[in-house]
Amino acid sequence: MPNYYPLMLDVRGRQAIVIGGDRVAAEKAAALAASGAFVSVLSQEFCAELLAQAEQERVTLRRKDYEPGDLAGAFVVIAATNDLQLIQAVWAETQERGQPVNIVDVPEYCSFILPSVLRRGQLTIAVSTEGTNPGLAKRIRQSLEELFPPTYGTYIQLAALARAYLRENGVSYDRRDDFFRDFFTSDVLPQLAKGNTVQATVVTTALLQIYGVDVPADVLEAALLAEEKPYVNHTA
Repeated sequence: MPNYYPLMLDVRGRQAIVIGGDRVAAEKAAALAASGAFVSVLSQEFCAELLAQAEQERVTLRRKDYEPGDLAGAFVVIAATNDLQLIQAVWAETQERGQPVNIVDVPEYCSFILPSVLRRGQLTIAVSTEGTNPGLAKRIRQSLEELFPPTYGTYIQLAALARAYLRENGVSYDRRDDFFRDFFTSDVLPQLAKGNTVQATVVTTALLQIYGVDVPADVLEAALLAEEKPYVNHTA
């Protein structure tokens, strides 16, 4: 029986607090900021990575030790520390407030754990050993990087656009499922891998026509290019 229920947490526009100033804390802060959270980091000292994130206005640094009450308003809390007294204090406050908390590498003081994540645009592949072996989870995730190259980001965006057109035209769920069976086995991904976005959209529009949806290839390509605009994160 699994010990954890996997889910995707929407932190966009939410307050996240990271406790700790080392590279592990920097990694957690960067991941939260990249997902749209307003990130505050509490520590007396900060590593170079965190200082750089603050300079880029991705996170807010608070040069102080944690004190009870510091977690007020946080949607999610992560602490990177080996200090048992601090761990227990953070755990106690988050439990009192009902806040999700992760104490890095201390699963007994976690209400959630973080998998090793491979991202390709809107495609997210998470690998977890339920906290028993993060190093192995990381290496499994790394082994998947060649199977899912960066091209998958554009591939998923194009699929999302096709799905929107199918839904707008009243294509049923079962027929949409059939479409993505054909989309998956088509030449779309190989064309994108070659950098041939135009041909990938041509193939996609031809597939859409089979399912009764008429969209010009240039319109689909323009929509895809608009989707590929870089994401701008908000600072805390």
